[in-house]
Amino acid sequence: MPLISLDIRMLRSFVSVVQTGSITVTARQLGRTQPAITLQLQRLEELTNKTLFHYEGRRQLLTDDGDLVLSYAKSILRLHDEMLQRLASPDVEGNVVLGTPDLYAAFVLPAILNRFRKAFPKVQVELRCELSTPLVGLVRRGEIDLALVTKMEGFSGGKVVGQEQLIWMVGNNSDAHYADPVPLALLPPGNIYREHAIDKLESIGRNWKIACVSASAVGLQAAAVAGMAVTVLGRSALQPGLREIGASEGFPPLPPVDLLLYRAAGRNSAAIDALYNYLESYLGSDSGRIEFAAETERVSQRQSLADAAE
Repeated sequence: MPLISLDIRMLRSFVSVVQTGSITVTARQLGRTQPAITLQLQRLEELTNKTLFHYEGRRQLLTDDGDLVLSYAKSILRLHDEMLQRLASPDVEGNVVLGTPDLYAAFVLPAILNRFRKAFPKVQVELRCELSTPLVGLVRRGEIDLALVTKMEGFSGGKVVGQEQLIWMVGNNSDAHYADPVPLALLPPGNIYREHAIDKLESIGRNWKIACVSASAVGLQAAAVAGMAVTVLGRSALQPGLREIGASEGFPPLPPVDLLLYRAAGRNSAAIDALYNYLESYLGSDSGRIEFAAETERVSQRQSLADAAE
């Protein structure tokens, strides 16, 4: 097979169409016309000699070959962008205020921010942890530079940069999921995690009650580990002491939620550009989460060995 060369812009358009589900949105985000994006996708199929999409009604879905190309395209774009950022990094300095819920600060961002710190040692990142709704208000008022939040009804703007799969969790030694009504530990009203949990239980006629409310993911985890309740969090928050439950225990599947990245209007600095681009690149891939999961597992193993030695 003769060697072919794929344009970075072609791969970027392909990844964006998959992530947004829309050629129109991709064209707007990348500053190109819709016919130009369509032509790039067609050209990508011609060069790879593979069909990358198939259709179910109006839904545009990836084929197996499309999944393979997507995986490599994300890696290629991430390395391409990282190279350019690293070349520019010695000259980039400044402060960036990033707002995000503590769930993402604790379980999604650590590995990504660690890599960012090494690439941009002169950029200082200040984290501000709040729930998603107030954070959107803060970034729109220019009180913070960037916000990584959960997409919820009524949110507009922002860019979808990843997804978080919601799951049911209980403590390792808990039997709270067998109770009737089932006790729940949930975020405050108005949060999509809470809404999905209640909607799913009511859809199957399962009785429930609120046993704990916490604006902090750590509070919800504590309630679950203590055996007080069942909670709903992103899979990245499944830490030692917790286990996932599902259909076999009578709990219906939960959907994924989109992660939105916002940027305050009028905030132009190389430091903000660098962090925004880094988050955009790494949240769309699994690399950062895999690294953090591996580190968490190493910590857990070290703790287990220490406990056994006592």
